[in-house]
Amino acid sequence: MPDILLHLLPHIAAALLYAGLGYHFWHTRWNDSGKPLDPLPMQTWERCAIAFALFLQGAGLYNELFSSGSLRFSFSLAASLMLWLAVLIYWLESFRSRMDGMQPMVLPLAALSAALPVAFPQTHEIAHAQAMGFKMHFLVAMLAYSLFTLSALHAVFMGFIEHKLHRKTLNRHQASLPSILSMESLLFRMIGIGFLLLTLTLISGLAFSEQIFGKAFVFDHKTVFAFASWVIFAALLFGRYNYGWRGRIALRWTLAGFLVLILAYIGSRFVLEVLLGRV
Repeated sequence: MPDILLHLLPHIAAALLYAGLGYHFWHTRWNDSGKPLDPLPMQTWERCAIAFALFLQGAGLYNELFSSGSLRFSFSLAASLMLWLAVLIYWLESFRSRMDGMQPMVLPLAALSAALPVAFPQTHEIAHAQAMGFKMHFLVAMLAYSLFTLSALHAVFMGFIEHKLHRKTLNRHQASLPSILSMESLLFRMIGIGFLLLTLTLISGLAFSEQIFGKAFVFDHKTVFAFASWVIFAALLFGRYNYGWRGRIALRWTLAGFLVLILAYIGSRFVLEVLLGRV
C-alpha cells in the first residue's frame, strides 16, 4: 500500500495544487463580489506555483509512461499528458501575451486531468514505441492536441468576455485584459500552429504506418476523426483569411474541430478501456 500511495502521490499533489490555484484565480479574477477589483497581472509566486504543479504532474507522467522500460499508455494518461502540455504552453505564452484571465478555466481542467491516472490506472503497452517514426508521430500529435485544447479554452474564454462586455458586467480586472481583437489574433495564431502540427501528425502517421505495416493508410476511426478535424480547421483558417470569420463563427468551428479531434484517440480509448473494459 505505501508503494502504491507513493506511486500516485505526484498525481494527487498536482491535482490538489491545480485545484487550489484554480480557486485562487477565480476568487481574485472572476469573482463578482460587488467590490471593484484592481487590475492584477499574474504574480511571481503564482507563476512559481503553476510551475511546481507542472513539475509534480510531469514527474508522475514520466513514471507512468516509462518506468516499465517500455512506453505504456491509456486514455487517462493521454488526457493528463495533453492538459500538462496545454498548461505548459499556456504558462510559457503568458510571459509574452496577456492570458492571465484564463486560469479559472485551465487550472480546474488540469486538476481533473492530473487525477485521471489515479481514478483509471489501467494502461497498455504501445507496440513499436522504439521506432523513430512513432516517436516523432507521438510527440507532434501530443503537441497538436495540447495546442488545440488551449485554443478551444481560449475561444470559450473569449466568448465569456464578449458576453460580459455586451452586458456591461465586466469587473475591473476583466476590463483590463487585451481587446477582443488582440485575443482573437492570439487564438488564430495558436490554431495556425496547431493546424501545422496536426498536418505533420497525419503525415508522420502515414509514414509510420508505411514503415511498420507496409501500407500508408489504415482506415479506422482514429484516422477518420483526425482527417475530419483537419478538414474543419482548414475550413476555419480558409474562412478567417478569405472571409474574415470571427466571433461566434470562429468559436463554433474551433470547438467542433476540437471535439472531433478528441474523438480520434482519447474518446475512443475511453470507450474501449472504461465502458467496454478492453485494453
